[in-house]
Amino acid sequence: MSDVVEKTLTALPSLLSLDSQPGSAKLSSTSKLGNLIRGITELTSKHEEEKLIQRELASIKEQVSSPNTSMRQMKELMVRAIYCESLGYEASFSYIHAIKLAQQGTVLEKRVGYLAVSLFLNESHELLLLLVNTVLKDLQSTNLIEVCMALTVVSQMFPKDMIPAILPLVEEKLNHPKEIIRRKAVLALYKFYLIAPNQVQHIHNKFRKALCDKDPGVMTASLHIYLQMIQENPEGYKDLTVSFVTILKQVVGGKLPMDFNYHSVPAPWLQIQLLRILSLLGKNDQSTSEIMYEVLDESLRRAEMNHNITYAILYECVKCIYTIHPKSDLLEKAAKCIGNFVLSPKINLKYLGLKALTYVVQQDPKLALQHQMTIIECLDHPDLIIKRETLELLFRITNAQNVTVIVEKMLEFLRINTDDYTTIDLVGKVAELAEKYP
Repeated sequence: MSDVVEKTLTALPSLLSLDSQPGSAKLSSTSKLGNLIRGITELTSKHEEEKLIQRELASIKEQVSSPNTSMRQMKELMVRAIYCESLGYEASFSYIHAIKLAQQGTVLEKRVGYLAVSLFLNESHELLLLLVNTVLKDLQSTNLIEVCMALTVVSQMFPKDMIPAILPLVEEKLNHPKEIIRRKAVLALYKFYLIAPNQVQHIHNKFRKALCDKDPGVMTASLHIYLQMIQENPEGYKDLTVSFVTILKQVVGGKLPMDFNYHSVPAPWLQIQLLRILSLLGKNDQSTSEIMYEVLDESLRRAEMNHNITYAILYECVKCIYTIHPKSDLLEKAAKCIGNFVLSPKINLKYLGLKALTYVVQQDPKLALQHQMTIIECLDHPDLIIKRETLELLFRITNAQNVTVIVEKMLEFLRINTDDYTTIDLVGKVAELAEKYP
Protein backbone atom coordinates (compact mmCIF):
# COMPACT_ATOMS: atom_id res chain seq x y z
CA MET A 1 0.00 0.00 0.00
CA SER A 2 1.32 3.44 -0.88
CA ASP A 3 2.54 5.94 1.70
CA VAL A 4 -0.24 8.32 0.65
CA VAL A 5 -2.96 5.80 1.54
CA GLU A 6 -1.29 4.97 4.85
CA LYS A 7 -1.05 8.66 5.75
CA THR A 8 -4.71 9.13 4.78
CA LEU A 9 -5.80 6.26 7.00
CA THR A 10 -3.71 7.64 9.87
CA ALA A 11 -5.10 11.17 9.55
CA LEU A 12 -8.80 10.41 9.12
CA PRO A 13 -9.62 9.63 12.77
CA SER A 14 -8.30 12.94 14.08
CA LEU A 15 -9.88 14.92 11.25
CA LEU A 16 -13.30 13.32 11.46
CA SER A 17 -13.29 12.04 15.05
CA LEU A 18 -14.12 8.51 13.94
CA ASP A 19 -12.82 7.03 17.15
CA SER A 20 -13.58 8.76 20.41
CA GLN A 21 -11.22 6.61 22.45
CA PRO A 22 -8.32 8.54 24.04
CA GLY A 23 -4.99 8.01 22.34
CA SER A 24 -6.50 6.62 19.16
CA ALA A 25 -4.27 7.73 16.31
CA LYS A 26 -4.82 5.22 13.54
CA LEU A 27 -7.79 4.00 11.57
CA SER A 28 -8.64 0.58 12.90
CA SER A 29 -8.07 -2.35 10.57
CA THR A 30 -11.68 -3.36 11.31
CA SER A 31 -13.07 0.10 10.47
CA LYS A 32 -15.50 -0.08 7.57
CA LEU A 33 -14.14 3.13 6.09
CA GLY A 34 -10.59 1.77 6.39
CA ASN A 35 -11.64 -1.46 4.71
CA LEU A 36 -13.36 0.48 1.94
CA ILE A 37 -10.30 2.63 1.22
CA ARG A 38 -7.99 -0.39 1.27
CA GLY A 39 -10.36 -2.35 -0.96
CA ILE A 40 -10.51 0.41 -3.58
CA THR A 41 -6.73 0.86 -3.67
CA GLU A 42 -6.32 -2.86 -4.39
CA LEU A 43 -8.70 -2.89 -7.39
CA THR A 44 -7.38 -3.05 -10.93
CA SER A 45 -10.28 -1.69 -13.01
CA LYS A 46 -12.98 0.98 -12.96
CA HIS A 47 -15.66 -1.68 -13.35
CA GLU A 48 -14.55 -3.41 -10.15
CA GLU A 49 -14.59 -0.06 -8.36
CA GLU A 50 -18.16 0.63 -9.47
CA LYS A 51 -19.33 -2.76 -8.20
CA LEU A 52 -17.63 -2.24 -4.85
CA ILE A 53 -19.03 1.29 -4.40
CA GLN A 54 -22.55 0.24 -5.36
CA ARG A 55 -22.44 -2.52 -2.73
CA GLU A 56 -21.13 0.00 -0.22
CA LEU A 57 -23.87 2.53 -1.04
CA ALA A 58 -26.54 -0.15 -0.74
CA SER A 59 -25.19 -1.07 2.71
CA ILE A 60 -25.08 2.59 3.80
CA LYS A 61 -28.63 3.19 2.56
CA GLU A 62 -29.95 0.22 4.50
CA GLN A 63 -28.25 1.30 7.72
CA VAL A 64 -29.22 5.01 7.61
CA SER A 65 -32.85 3.97 7.10
CA SER A 66 -32.82 1.72 10.15
CA PRO A 67 -34.45 3.18 13.29
CA ASN A 68 -31.86 1.34 15.39
CA THR A 69 -28.91 3.30 13.98
CA SER A 70 -27.36 5.51 16.66
CA MET A 71 -26.01 9.00 16.03
CA ARG A 72 -22.46 7.73 16.48
CA GLN A 73 -23.05 5.08 13.82
CA MET A 74 -24.72 7.68 11.62
CA LYS A 75 -21.56 9.78 11.89
CA GLU A 76 -19.42 7.00 10.44
CA LEU A 77 -22.02 6.28 7.75
CA MET A 78 -21.90 9.93 6.67
CA VAL A 79 -18.11 9.79 6.39
CA ARG A 80 -18.38 6.71 4.18
CA ALA A 81 -21.02 8.44 2.07
CA ILE A 82 -18.75 11.48 1.71
CA TYR A 83 -15.95 9.22 0.50
CA CYS A 84 -18.23 7.58 -2.09
CA GLU A 85 -19.43 10.96 -3.35
CA SER A 86 -15.85 12.21 -3.56
CA LEU A 87 -15.18 9.35 -6.00
CA GLY A 88 -18.07 10.53 -8.18
CA TYR A 89 -20.87 8.23 -7.06
CA GLU A 90 -24.18 9.77 -6.00
CA ALA A 91 -25.38 9.17 -2.45
CA SER A 92 -28.43 11.46 -2.50
CA PHE A 93 -30.33 9.23 -0.06
CA SER A 94 -27.88 10.36 2.65
CA TYR A 95 -28.46 14.12 2.24
CA ILE A 96 -31.45 14.32 4.57
CA HIS A 97 -29.61 12.23 7.17
CA ALA A 98 -26.62 14.60 7.02
CA ILE A 99 -28.99 17.47 7.87
CA LYS A 100 -30.49 15.48 10.74
CA LEU A 101 -27.02 14.75 12.08
CA ALA A 102 -26.18 18.48 12.02
CA GLN A 103 -29.47 19.19 13.81
CA GLN A 104 -29.53 16.53 16.53
CA GLY A 105 -26.05 15.20 17.18
CA THR A 106 -23.42 16.05 19.76
CA VAL A 107 -20.75 18.60 18.86
CA LEU A 108 -18.54 16.01 17.13
CA GLU A 109 -21.52 14.49 15.33
CA LYS A 110 -22.77 17.93 14.27
CA ARG A 111 -19.29 18.63 12.92
CA VAL A 112 -19.51 15.66 10.54
CA GLY A 113 -23.13 16.53 9.71
CA TYR A 114 -22.22 20.10 8.75
CA LEU A 115 -19.23 18.84 6.77
CA ALA A 116 -21.40 16.40 4.85
CA VAL A 117 -24.03 19.05 4.13
CA SER A 118 -21.42 21.51 2.84
CA LEU A 119 -20.03 18.84 0.50
CA PHE A 120 -23.33 17.31 -0.62
CA LEU A 121 -25.52 20.36 -1.24
CA ASN A 122 -25.27 23.59 -3.23
CA GLU A 123 -26.85 26.98 -2.57
CA SER A 124 -29.95 26.23 -4.64
CA HIS A 125 -30.64 22.78 -3.19
CA GLU A 126 -34.15 22.57 -1.73
CA LEU A 127 -33.04 20.59 1.33
CA LEU A 128 -30.86 23.47 2.48
CA LEU A 129 -33.95 25.27 3.80
CA LEU A 130 -34.23 22.56 6.46
CA LEU A 131 -30.89 23.69 7.87
CA VAL A 132 -31.81 27.35 8.40
CA ASN A 133 -33.28 26.93 11.88
CA THR A 134 -30.29 24.82 12.95
CA VAL A 135 -27.90 27.53 11.79
CA LEU A 136 -29.93 30.18 13.63
CA LYS A 137 -29.82 28.13 16.82
CA ASP A 138 -26.09 27.44 16.57
CA LEU A 139 -25.28 31.09 15.89
CA GLN A 140 -26.89 31.91 19.23
CA SER A 141 -25.12 29.08 21.04
CA THR A 142 -22.63 29.72 23.85
CA ASN A 143 -20.49 26.89 22.48
CA LEU A 144 -17.74 28.40 20.30
CA ILE A 145 -17.43 25.25 18.20
CA GLU A 146 -21.11 25.32 17.29
CA VAL A 147 -20.89 29.02 16.37
CA CYS A 148 -17.82 28.35 14.22
CA MET A 149 -19.52 25.47 12.42
CA ALA A 150 -22.59 27.56 11.68
CA LEU A 151 -20.53 30.48 10.36
CA THR A 152 -18.46 28.13 8.20
CA VAL A 153 -21.56 26.69 6.54
CA VAL A 154 -23.01 30.16 6.07
CA SER A 155 -19.82 31.39 4.39
CA GLN A 156 -19.81 28.43 2.00
CA MET A 157 -23.45 28.18 1.02
CA PHE A 158 -26.70 29.64 2.23
CA PRO A 159 -30.04 30.36 0.53
CA LYS A 160 -30.09 33.93 -0.73
CA ASP A 161 -33.67 34.43 0.42
CA MET A 162 -32.77 33.46 3.98
CA ILE A 163 -29.94 35.99 4.43
CA PRO A 164 -32.15 38.61 6.19
CA ALA A 165 -33.05 36.02 8.83
CA ILE A 166 -29.45 35.49 9.99
CA LEU A 167 -27.76 38.75 8.97
CA PRO A 168 -28.26 40.45 12.40
CA LEU A 169 -26.69 37.46 14.16
CA VAL A 170 -23.70 37.43 11.82
CA GLU A 171 -23.26 41.21 12.25
CA GLU A 172 -23.30 40.73 16.00
CA LYS A 173 -20.40 38.29 15.74
CA LEU A 174 -18.15 41.06 14.37
CA ASN A 175 -17.84 42.25 17.97
CA HIS A 176 -17.18 38.81 19.44
CA PRO A 177 -14.20 38.62 21.84
CA LYS A 178 -12.77 35.57 20.01
CA GLU A 179 -10.86 36.44 16.84
CA ILE A 180 -11.78 33.19 15.07
CA ILE A 181 -15.48 34.10 15.39
CA ARG A 182 -14.89 37.62 14.08
CA ARG A 183 -12.87 36.23 11.15
CA LYS A 184 -15.54 33.71 10.19
CA ALA A 185 -18.23 36.41 10.49
CA VAL A 186 -16.31 38.62 8.04
CA LEU A 187 -16.04 35.72 5.58
CA ALA A 188 -19.77 35.06 5.93
CA LEU A 189 -20.50 38.71 5.14
CA TYR A 190 -18.18 38.48 2.15
CA LYS A 191 -20.28 35.59 0.87
CA PHE A 192 -23.45 37.65 1.40
CA TYR A 193 -21.89 40.53 -0.51
CA LEU A 194 -21.16 38.26 -3.46
CA ILE A 195 -24.67 36.84 -3.74
CA ALA A 196 -26.78 39.74 -2.41
CA PRO A 197 -24.72 42.97 -2.19
CA ASN A 198 -27.75 45.19 -1.53
CA GLN A 199 -28.48 43.39 1.71
CA VAL A 200 -25.14 44.31 3.31
CA GLN A 201 -24.80 47.90 2.08
CA HIS A 202 -25.78 49.27 5.48
CA ILE A 203 -22.85 47.67 7.32
CA HIS A 204 -19.92 49.10 5.31
CA ASN A 205 -18.72 50.94 8.41
CA LYS A 206 -18.38 47.59 10.14
CA PHE A 207 -16.18 46.40 7.29
CA ARG A 208 -13.88 49.34 8.07
CA LYS A 209 -13.79 48.27 11.69
CA ALA A 210 -12.76 44.77 10.59
CA LEU A 211 -9.99 46.28 8.46
CA CYS A 212 -8.56 47.87 11.61
CA ASP A 213 -9.04 44.77 13.79
CA LYS A 214 -6.15 44.00 16.13
CA ASP A 215 -6.07 40.41 14.86
CA PRO A 216 -4.26 40.07 11.48
CA GLY A 217 -6.53 37.19 10.48
CA VAL A 218 -9.66 39.32 10.76
CA MET A 219 -7.99 42.16 8.88
CA THR A 220 -6.91 39.76 6.13
CA ALA A 221 -10.43 38.37 5.80
CA SER A 222 -11.82 41.91 5.35
CA LEU A 223 -9.55 42.47 2.32
CA HIS A 224 -11.63 39.99 0.31
CA ILE A 225 -14.64 42.26 0.70
CA TYR A 226 -12.66 45.42 -0.05
CA LEU A 227 -11.08 43.99 -3.19
CA GLN A 228 -14.53 43.18 -4.51
CA MET A 229 -16.02 46.57 -3.59
CA ILE A 230 -13.04 48.53 -4.96
CA GLN A 231 -13.24 46.67 -8.25
CA GLU A 232 -16.81 47.90 -8.57
CA ASN A 233 -16.26 51.45 -7.28
CA PRO A 234 -12.62 52.53 -6.72
CA GLU A 235 -13.58 56.19 -6.22
CA GLY A 236 -15.56 55.35 -3.10
CA TYR A 237 -12.54 53.99 -1.23
CA LYS A 238 -9.70 56.37 -2.12
CA ASP A 239 -9.70 57.58 1.49
CA LEU A 240 -8.53 54.13 2.59
CA THR A 241 -5.37 54.22 0.48
CA VAL A 242 -3.23 55.32 3.43
CA SER A 243 -4.62 52.44 5.53
CA PHE A 244 -3.82 49.85 2.85
CA VAL A 245 -0.32 51.30 2.36
CA THR A 246 0.30 51.23 6.12
CA ILE A 247 -0.80 47.60 6.33
CA LEU A 248 1.46 46.64 3.42
CA LYS A 249 4.41 48.42 5.06
CA GLN A 250 3.84 46.45 8.26
CA VAL A 251 3.58 43.18 6.34
CA VAL A 252 6.69 43.80 4.22
CA GLY A 253 8.56 44.89 7.33
CA GLY A 254 7.79 41.56 9.03
CA LYS A 255 5.58 43.04 11.74
CA LEU A 256 2.99 40.24 11.53
CA PRO A 257 3.26 37.06 13.66
CA MET A 258 5.54 34.34 12.29
CA ASP A 259 2.48 32.15 11.70
CA PHE A 260 1.71 34.24 8.62
CA ASN A 261 5.12 33.58 7.04
CA TYR A 262 5.55 31.15 4.16
CA HIS A 263 9.10 29.99 3.43
CA SER A 264 10.35 33.00 5.41
CA VAL A 265 8.29 35.37 3.23
CA PRO A 266 5.97 37.61 5.32
CA ALA A 267 2.30 36.89 4.57
CA PRO A 268 2.76 36.55 0.77
CA TRP A 269 -0.93 36.10 -0.07
CA LEU A 270 -1.78 39.15 1.98
CA GLN A 271 0.86 41.13 0.08
CA ILE A 272 -0.61 40.00 -3.25
CA GLN A 273 -4.12 41.00 -2.15
CA LEU A 274 -2.95 44.45 -1.04
CA LEU A 275 -1.01 45.02 -4.27
CA ARG A 276 -4.13 44.26 -6.29
CA ILE A 277 -6.13 46.71 -4.18
CA LEU A 278 -3.49 49.45 -4.57
CA SER A 279 -3.36 49.01 -8.34
CA LEU A 280 -7.12 49.62 -8.52
CA LEU A 281 -6.93 52.70 -6.29
CA GLY A 282 -3.93 54.26 -8.03
CA LYS A 283 -5.06 53.79 -11.64
CA ASN A 284 -5.26 57.15 -13.44
CA ASP A 285 -4.80 58.99 -10.12
CA GLN A 286 -1.46 60.72 -9.55
CA SER A 287 -2.06 61.94 -6.00
CA THR A 288 -3.21 58.50 -4.82
CA SER A 289 -0.34 56.81 -6.65
CA GLU A 290 2.24 59.02 -4.96
CA ILE A 291 1.15 57.67 -1.57
CA MET A 292 2.15 54.14 -2.57
CA TYR A 293 5.44 54.68 -4.44
CA GLU A 294 7.60 54.12 -1.37
CA VAL A 295 5.97 50.87 -0.29
CA LEU A 296 6.04 49.51 -3.85
CA ASP A 297 9.75 50.20 -4.05
CA GLU A 298 10.22 48.42 -0.73
CA SER A 299 8.12 45.46 -1.91
CA LEU A 300 10.26 45.09 -5.04
CA ARG A 301 13.45 45.23 -3.00
CA ARG A 302 12.33 42.77 -0.33
CA ALA A 303 10.86 40.16 -2.71
CA GLU A 304 14.18 39.13 -4.21
CA MET A 305 14.47 35.71 -2.58
CA ASN A 306 14.80 32.78 -4.96
CA HIS A 307 11.40 31.20 -4.33
CA ASN A 308 8.17 30.79 -6.32
CA ILE A 309 6.08 32.75 -3.84
CA THR A 310 8.37 35.78 -4.09
CA TYR A 311 8.09 35.59 -7.88
CA ALA A 312 4.32 35.81 -7.48
CA ILE A 313 4.73 38.92 -5.32
CA LEU A 314 7.12 40.47 -7.86
CA TYR A 315 4.63 39.78 -10.65
CA GLU A 316 1.80 41.52 -8.79
CA CYS A 317 4.13 44.37 -7.86
CA VAL A 318 5.16 44.86 -11.51
CA LYS A 319 1.52 44.86 -12.59
CA CYS A 320 0.70 47.44 -9.92
CA ILE A 321 3.61 49.71 -10.95
CA TYR A 322 2.49 49.65 -14.57
CA THR A 323 -1.17 50.21 -13.65
CA ILE A 324 -0.87 53.26 -11.39
CA HIS A 325 0.38 56.71 -12.40
CA PRO A 326 3.95 56.12 -13.67
CA LYS A 327 7.14 56.94 -11.82
CA SER A 328 10.35 56.59 -13.87
CA ASP A 329 12.65 54.88 -11.36
CA LEU A 330 9.95 52.38 -10.37
CA LEU A 331 9.29 51.61 -14.04
CA GLU A 332 13.00 50.94 -14.58
CA LYS A 333 13.12 48.50 -11.67
CA ALA A 334 9.96 46.78 -12.85
CA ALA A 335 11.33 46.52 -16.41
CA LYS A 336 14.53 44.95 -15.08
CA CYS A 337 12.46 42.46 -13.11
CA ILE A 338 10.47 41.50 -16.22
CA GLY A 339 13.68 41.14 -18.21
CA ASN A 340 15.07 38.75 -15.62
CA PHE A 341 11.91 36.67 -15.84
CA VAL A 342 11.90 36.48 -19.65
CA LEU A 343 15.59 35.57 -19.85
CA SER A 344 15.35 32.92 -17.12
CA PRO A 345 15.92 29.29 -18.15
CA LYS A 346 13.20 28.23 -15.69
CA ILE A 347 9.87 27.59 -17.42
CA ASN A 348 7.75 29.12 -14.63
CA LEU A 349 9.74 32.35 -14.60
CA LYS A 350 9.82 32.61 -18.38
CA TYR A 351 6.04 32.22 -18.47
CA LEU A 352 5.69 34.83 -15.73
CA GLY A 353 7.85 37.23 -17.77
CA LEU A 354 5.78 36.68 -20.91
CA LYS A 355 2.58 37.14 -18.93
CA ALA A 356 3.90 40.38 -17.42
CA LEU A 357 4.97 41.68 -20.83
CA THR A 358 1.55 40.85 -22.24
CA TYR A 359 0.00 42.92 -19.46
CA VAL A 360 2.30 45.95 -19.69
CA VAL A 361 2.65 46.11 -23.49
CA GLN A 362 -0.22 48.61 -23.76
CA GLN A 363 1.45 50.97 -21.28
CA ASP A 364 5.03 50.47 -22.50
CA PRO A 365 5.29 48.82 -25.96
CA LYS A 366 9.01 49.66 -26.14
CA LEU A 367 9.73 47.31 -23.23
CA ALA A 368 8.39 44.32 -25.16
CA LEU A 369 10.26 45.37 -28.29
CA GLN A 370 13.53 45.31 -26.32
CA HIS A 371 13.03 41.58 -25.83
CA GLN A 372 11.54 40.94 -29.28
CA MET A 373 14.11 38.34 -30.39
CA THR A 374 13.98 36.51 -27.07
CA ILE A 375 10.20 36.42 -27.34
CA ILE A 376 10.34 35.01 -30.89
CA GLU A 377 12.77 32.32 -29.70
CA CYS A 378 10.14 31.23 -27.18
CA LEU A 379 8.11 29.86 -30.12
CA ASP A 380 10.65 27.03 -30.25
CA HIS A 381 10.17 26.24 -26.57
CA PRO A 382 8.92 22.66 -25.96
CA ASP A 383 6.25 23.83 -23.50
CA LEU A 384 2.90 24.46 -25.24
CA ILE A 385 1.74 27.04 -22.66
CA ILE A 386 4.91 29.09 -23.25
CA LYS A 387 4.21 28.98 -26.99
CA ARG A 388 0.60 30.15 -26.55
CA GLU A 389 1.58 33.06 -24.34
CA THR A 390 4.37 33.98 -26.79
CA LEU A 391 1.91 34.09 -29.68
CA GLU A 392 -0.43 36.31 -27.69
CA LEU A 393 2.43 38.66 -26.84
CA LEU A 394 3.75 38.80 -30.42
CA PHE A 395 0.26 39.67 -31.60
CA ARG A 396 0.08 42.57 -29.14
CA ILE A 397 3.49 44.05 -30.00
CA THR A 398 2.98 43.89 -33.76
CA ASN A 399 3.34 47.22 -35.56
CA ALA A 400 3.87 48.41 -39.14
CA GLN A 401 7.64 47.86 -38.87
CA ASN A 402 7.70 44.28 -37.56
CA VAL A 403 4.43 42.87 -38.90
CA THR A 404 6.11 40.97 -41.75
CA VAL A 405 8.62 39.20 -39.49
CA ILE A 406 6.04 38.33 -36.84
CA VAL A 407 3.44 37.03 -39.31
CA GLU A 408 6.10 34.88 -40.99
CA LYS A 409 6.97 33.39 -37.61
CA MET A 410 3.30 32.77 -36.90
CA LEU A 411 2.84 31.01 -40.24
CA GLU A 412 5.95 28.89 -39.65
CA PHE A 413 4.55 27.87 -36.30
CA LEU A 414 1.15 27.16 -37.88
CA ARG A 415 2.70 24.66 -40.32
CA ILE A 416 4.11 22.47 -37.54
CA ASN A 417 1.42 22.99 -34.91
CA THR A 418 -0.84 20.03 -34.07
CA ASP A 419 -2.99 21.62 -31.36
CA ASP A 420 -6.46 22.53 -32.70
CA TYR A 421 -7.14 25.28 -30.18
CA THR A 422 -3.85 27.03 -30.92
CA THR A 423 -4.42 26.66 -34.68
CA ILE A 424 -7.86 28.29 -34.56
CA ASP A 425 -6.60 31.10 -32.33
CA LEU A 426 -3.53 31.73 -34.45
CA VAL A 427 -5.42 31.78 -37.76
CA GLY A 428 -7.70 34.44 -36.32
CA LYS A 429 -4.72 36.53 -35.22
CA VAL A 430 -3.01 36.28 -38.63
CA ALA A 431 -6.23 37.26 -40.39
CA GLU A 432 -6.69 40.25 -38.08
CA LEU A 433 -3.12 41.44 -38.66
CA ALA A 434 -3.50 41.04 -42.42
CA GLU A 435 -6.59 43.24 -42.29
CA LYS A 436 -4.94 45.81 -40.02
CA TYR A 437 -1.67 46.03 -41.99
CA PRO A 438 -2.60 45.39 -45.67
